[in-house]
Amino acid sequence: MTIEKRPRAAVAIAFVSTLGLSLLAPSFAHADDRDKDKGDVKHVLLISVDGMHEVDLQRYVSSHPSSSFARLLAHGVHFADAHTSSPSDSFPGLLAFMTGGTPKTHGVFYDDSYDRTLFAPGSNCQGSPGAETLFDESIDYDLTKLDGGGPAGSNHIDPAHLPMRLKNGKCEPVYPHQFQRLNTIMEVIHEAGRRTAWSDKHPAYEIISGPSGKGLDELYAPEINSTTVPGQPGADWTADPSFTRTYDQLKVTAVLNWIKGFDNTGKTKVGVPAIFGMNFQAVSVGQKVTADGYLDAAATPSPQLQASLDFVDASLGQMLDALADQHIARDTLVIVGAKHGQSPIDVNKLHMLVGSTNPKLGGGVRADVTDPTDLLTNGGVALAQETADDVALIWLKNQGDAEKAVAILEADRKSGNKAHIEKIYAGEELVDRFGDPAAGRTPDIIIQPIPGTIYSASKKKIAEHGGFAEDDTHVLLVVSNPKLAPTVVRERVANRQVAPTILKALGLEPDDLEAVRGEDHTRLLPAVRLRD
Repeated sequence: MTIEKRPRAAVAIAFVSTLGLSLLAPSFAHADDRDKDKGDVKHVLLISVDGMHEVDLQRYVSSHPSSSFARLLAHGVHFADAHTSSPSDSFPGLLAFMTGGTPKTHGVFYDDSYDRTLFAPGSNCQGSPGAETLFDESIDYDLTKLDGGGPAGSNHIDPAHLPMRLKNGKCEPVYPHQFQRLNTIMEVIHEAGRRTAWSDKHPAYEIISGPSGKGLDELYAPEINSTTVPGQPGADWTADPSFTRTYDQLKVTAVLNWIKGFDNTGKTKVGVPAIFGMNFQAVSVGQKVTADGYLDAAATPSPQLQASLDFVDASLGQMLDALADQHIARDTLVIVGAKHGQSPIDVNKLHMLVGSTNPKLGGGVRADVTDPTDLLTNGGVALAQETADDVALIWLKNQGDAEKAVAILEADRKSGNKAHIEKIYAGEELVDRFGDPAAGRTPDIIIQPIPGTIYSASKKKIAEHGGFAEDDTHVLLVVSNPKLAPTVVRERVANRQVAPTILKALGLEPDDLEAVRGEDHTRLLPAVRLRD
């Protein structure tokens, strides 16, 4: 383990240092020290700044030494080599924080995936099983409503849009929380009699309630793809980073109300939740939209991306100030990470599908990628589904075609590489890391393209996430509390280690998570111990 303890005055300098000292500060616990110092805090505030890389944090603190990010680091453990789930989609990305598990065990590979045991929406479970499982804005009742529409008091998810399953001979819709297989920290904390709350971008994020459906006391999920932008008819909140910042402010307000002990509306006193938080979308949108992104390979942000980073920093400052005003700062562990990164940082590495007219492709020169599904279809391999961003998840119509499909893709990779393939996961390697496709959920083939490749022809985006590349997965992670000394941990850690760490901090048992006691064997984050 490589841990570096820094004086508070030197915190900003530490983040650009490449040196690591093999020290374990005596005031911090080893990851396996599970029986001491339980119940250090009463509350955990978890924040995901979607898209934010470790390098973004380093740059920001270096140029803004008095920022809120710097405040967190001055009393926090900075995990300089933290990594997201693989795939790095938002759904498995958040489930890493919430379950401590991986797609192999919780069974969720993407918000748009496939299950060979389920039936299509509206099918009444008739015909052969095998259905797309889409859990995004498309399952809302009404995208002209900020809350997703639907009857008063509903969860804003239209069951007519959900995949279906046979259970005890009855056909029923499958809600997001029923789709995932592992219990969540929300369930464990709720079962302990404590309050839970979360805010995210779609009603579908009720998935973190866990298989019981009871983990969340409160979900505030304004729909980011709703067409409710003031003065912009027809536009959703992702059309411009300035819109997204306005959208994120809604969730910031909810968090501030929770800190004050109210519900998200600020009208009903319910007490400060034991676990609560939100995701920010502003940085992710600022990275992705064609007009913005990064200016160079060193991750210099464009003006709009810089504005989004500044907005997030200011919002974090509001939260820290509110915790202090409510006299609960020392009782609250603040964790700031990211569900996913974004790739590529260097737009000159961007390659997209043939025919793309994206203006950032070097005059069309880098619109040179063949969709791997075209190779397979032309080779006589039928597909059930492809989910593709800067990764490709492929489910075959006939699983017996897997070897043939891999042979076609390998032939392309070794000669011409029209599909820009870096690595193919299939066979035993895929089963070992992601689970057995024969069980119905795992893709038959996963393709990691050459970094910078996006299997899309979109004119609106210059970056994506979902893949396994460094820009996709290497994200910020800071665990902060006034009782912590500034420390840099250079050991590689995974976001899924956040889940048991939260339970331990709250005085609950990490082994209550199925991911901890089961196949994942998820460990606590190192170096996090609070003392008065």
